[in-house]
Amino acid sequence: MPTTSVGVTRIATSGPGDVSGLMSLISSGTIDPKSILAILGKTEGNGGVNDFTREYAVAALCAALAPKLGLSAQEVEQRIAFVMSGGTEGVLSPHITVFTRRTVEARPVGRPGKRLSIGMAHTRDFLPEELGRSAQITETATAVKAAMADAGISDPADVHFVQIKCPLLTSDRIAAAAARGSKTATTSAYASMAYSRGASALGVAVALGEIASDISDEDVLRRYDLFSNVASTSSGIELMQNVVIVLGNSASSASEFEIGHAVMNDAIDAAAVLAALNSVGLGTTPQSGRELVNIFAKAEASPDGSVRGCRHTMLEDTDISSTRHARAAVGGLIAGLAGTGAVYVSGGAEHQGPPGGGPVAAIARLSD
Repeated sequence: MPTTSVGVTRIATSGPGDVSGLMSLISSGTIDPKSILAILGKTEGNGGVNDFTREYAVAALCAALAPKLGLSAQEVEQRIAFVMSGGTEGVLSPHITVFTRRTVEARPVGRPGKRLSIGMAHTRDFLPEELGRSAQITETATAVKAAMADAGISDPADVHFVQIKCPLLTSDRIAAAAARGSKTATTSAYASMAYSRGASALGVAVALGEIASDISDEDVLRRYDLFSNVASTSSGIELMQNVVIVLGNSASSASEFEIGHAVMNDAIDAAAVLAALNSVGLGTTPQSGRELVNIFAKAEASPDGSVRGCRHTMLEDTDISSTRHARAAVGGLIAGLAGTGAVYVSGGAEHQGPPGGGPVAAIARLSD
């Protein structure tokens, strides 16, 4: 495996179409556009089926990067993994996180141990009737293993966050399946987001050996005892395949960065957030020479209607989606502990951590 150097840069945005921060860093030579492998972002849409801020952000980034790479905008979207998570409720601040990767001759002296590595893979396009079912689980598991290999990671214990962008159903897609005599997992576009997220997360769990591979269609959104501790899945209207990004630590990486994670058991699990920060030398007693770059987390309203014995009303609110409540609550908790609202908190944690909880990962820059 060649030695790679992975870079991570968080950039504030004034709106989903704002690419000025990234373009400025490219113009100054801070970021080489040819080295960009993935861009994760938070946009200020509603995070629902009709949240077009995600697609708008991707389109703006592709259009801006196309001339820098000598490619068409469509080719840029195929080259770089874009994952936009809609919804910046509460104190969450819109931003993008740019991941770069380049090959280097050798590890610099003074960088022992495993450092941040990133790998990417895609599944094939899914048929609408495959979303939320075993086909999506199996194909996702295969893609996760491919992304691990791309990252130079062989031990699942070195994987700390797996970000997936997955499809959802629309009325047209449901009708297309019906015309073929096939039935989709649900006829609700909104519910399909959960099915797709859940099946994708179970694919991660299978790939990493967190659960057995004998998963059936009926287990999705029912067997909540089956989950991944590192999966983060986000559904969107803009694709029909799963885009898989594996983040972990590898001995083949010469990066200045390190990643660690913990698992939140519920929406107010501050101890887990601190554990994630401590895993990269931050937290209550930060080590010198370490700087927080970003935190990535999943959030959901506890499906049993309570948090540590106290009833919550997020699931019964017909005015505001429970995913928006959860993003605001968990985002506020993490922001308070991290000292910034520019953190990546995604709603809908089906099979992503225990029910009502979710994984939380932290990336730190190390000064060698």
